[in-house]
Amino acid sequence: MSYLIIGASSGLGRNLAYTFAEKKNDLILVSRDMKDLTAIKSDIEIKYKVNVKILNFDYSSFEEINTRLFADQKLFENLKGVLFPIGHMYENDAIDLDIEKIQSIMFSNYLSIVYTVSKLKKILILNQDTTIVGFGSISSIIGRKTNSNYAASKRALESYFESLAFEFSQNEINVQFYILGYLDTNLAFGKNLKLPKGSSKKLSKIVFNNRKTKYKKTYFPFFWILISLLLKIIPFSVLLKLNKIF
Repeated sequence: MSYLIIGASSGLGRNLAYTFAEKKNDLILVSRDMKDLTAIKSDIEIKYKVNVKILNFDYSSFEEINTRLFADQKLFENLKGVLFPIGHMYENDAIDLDIEKIQSIMFSNYLSIVYTVSKLKKILILNQDTTIVGFGSISSIIGRKTNSNYAASKRALESYFESLAFEFSQNEINVQFYILGYLDTNLAFGKNLKLPKGSSKKLSKIVFNNRKTKYKKTYFPFFWILISLLLKIIPFSVLLKLNKIF
């Protein structure tokens, strides 16, 4: 049994790697940070006696994914799931952002995931009772003045995972999607809000425990469920003011 984790060298990805390894699952870890990947591989193999394979490259283009991740199909013979704790944004992200940067945001947060799932679909169906896990952002609940392209990419990703749930409803593939608020590892959305940070270690355990659930879509931390409902019904004039603090 092995799990593929894209973006595994830090933050949530790192915690997911340790959580799944602790439960005696082999890992395939992808990150652009070779130093951290190597350290994580050594530590996990010593602690949990599982096999860890690492792939060091930037998840930034179709060509990179094809030549580095899918060069050896044997890598996925025992694949039981793929997790995407990845995200990419620019501090100056707005509607007039350079088109090259917008393309980078859309690829990293959305298209790369769509492409990877399409390439792994047959394998995941064949291996049965497998799992696909995506991570969105509460920044996508409403339109935004800042981080607008990032928010749009995460909203697209949420819709895509809903479509996956329909697509695989008759197959043995489980689909999870977590809409994330500010975590204890984040440096991005939510850092200006006076709200509790979510524990990435706790989230990792939740993800593992839900891996056999046919379809799971939820917010984390969970109090964002109520906030999201409010954001969707309050007047636009209030949203304008909220955009200044979000």
